[in-house]
Amino acid sequence: MKHIRTIIDKEWAEVFKNRMVIFTISFMPLIFTILPLVMLSVMGEAVGDMNGSTADVPQAFLASCSGLSGGECMQIYLMNQFMLLFMMMPVIIPITIAAYSIVGEKTTRSLEPLLATPISTVELLAGKSLAAAIPAIVATLAAFGLFLLALPIIGVSAGVRAYIAGPTWLLAILVVGPLMSIVAVNFALYVSSRVNDPRVAEQVSTVVIIPIMAVLFAQLAGLIIINVTFMIIAIVVLAAVDVGMFYLGTSIFERETILTRWK
Repeated sequence: MKHIRTIIDKEWAEVFKNRMVIFTISFMPLIFTILPLVMLSVMGEAVGDMNGSTADVPQAFLASCSGLSGGECMQIYLMNQFMLLFMMMPVIIPITIAAYSIVGEKTTRSLEPLLATPISTVELLAGKSLAAAIPAIVATLAAFGLFLLALPIIGVSAGVRAYIAGPTWLLAILVVGPLMSIVAVNFALYVSSRVNDPRVAEQVSTVVIIPIMAVLFAQLAGLIIINVTFMIIAIVVLAAVDVGMFYLGTSIFERETILTRWK
């Protein structure tokens, strides 16, 4: 852990000098928090006047509306679309850090001394992964906390607030989001170790956002329903993917090849 903490401290000392990273960590969570709040504030009254209608809510989702009015059911269904914004934050934010992590050090001539140290590959990758993921996870949790605090201020009903603070959202924010962050970070590290340009590494790494967008469109089309069952399945799958990607990363990360191949 001492070596891992050293890597994390080193990464943060370099990364947080970048204004773009600071902007991404602070501005994106703020925007992704304001959007659903504005949506709830502007449309709350209109949704509340639906007189109990749930015609536009998929039948499979109605089980999540137990004890709620039709308007409240519509609200939580709409908010599930914005849940994915909070799940995207721990994916998008660390890409900026992780994609630069290896190729950036190569371009600044600081990678060779690092790889020459007795730090193992596991410690190196774990340190770089945590250095990228921790700021994103903390920013996401802070944004979600701000979102919860703002709900009663804009007049959201107790039933809707209880759902948002319930198991589906909590599993998404506290478990699925961090697991997705680790996937994104590991993939970005793969890319960063294989390309020669930090900008290319960042652009290629953004493809990890595609599965989240696929879930968003599938939910809008009524093909899937985001609920506790969906979250549990996602947790199991993502945990397996995280373990597999970490072991794959340690096996394909060739320190000597990286040093001799890049010019």
